[in-house]
Amino acid sequence: MASERLPAGVPIAELVDIHRHYVMGDHVVRALNGINLRIEAGSYTAIMGRSGSGKSTLLNILGCLDRPTSGQYRIGGEDVANLSDGELSEVRGQKIGFIFQSFNLIPQLTVLENLEVPLFYQGRVGAESRAKAEVLARRVGLEGRLEHRPNELSGGQQQRVAIARALMNDPLFLLADEATGNLDSKTEEEILGVLDELQREGVTIVVVTHNAKVAARAQRTVWLKDGVVESVEENLHRESSVAAQEASA
Repeated sequence: MASERLPAGVPIAELVDIHRHYVMGDHVVRALNGINLRIEAGSYTAIMGRSGSGKSTLLNILGCLDRPTSGQYRIGGEDVANLSDGELSEVRGQKIGFIFQSFNLIPQLTVLENLEVPLFYQGRVGAESRAKAEVLARRVGLEGRLEHRPNELSGGQQQRVAIARALMNDPLFLLADEATGNLDSKTEEEILGVLDELQREGVTIVVVTHNAKVAARAQRTVWLKDGVVESVEENLHRESSVAAQEASA
């Protein structure tokens, strides 16, 4: 079942005192050491930090790809920290839309077929899913490319497919992992523009990035250091900055 869009400002993802430790031989690696973070509906958040700061581990926790050692992680009010693998898979499929640096499209499938994949795994492929895929393809500017396969698309077009696919389940939030890392600067700007437009439409976006230009498009940047939140910066000039970048694109 698709997630219902929540009113702006309502907390949809809350991490409370999240720790993640790994035992490696005789050593304990303390990747996260008490993360407290709240993601509100309709917000745009960037997560940054140097290598080893805990970004990847936090990404895995946020995406329900891993469980915390301790602490609470609530999505839509439900604590998912201790769910089984099957239950976490269900949460991922229904409540989180993933956008990856490498696109992760299926090369044998057309654009429309790639978009239908999330619903295929839920047994929901048919006229309704095809119509929704067509709507989302147009929404991200893929008119005329619906029957093309990934190798017939540019990198930017492939990422547009990935963004549309991430929206197929009406997730509570989009989680982007270095989503523009494989793109040239012009195409990167185009994809960031797509994310800006989605956020203006009410989509909640979380980007994990090392790129300050990408983070500047967000409403706030959460800085990690040694597994804790070092600081949270509000981007007070975001709207004017985004407008200027779009005008120069």
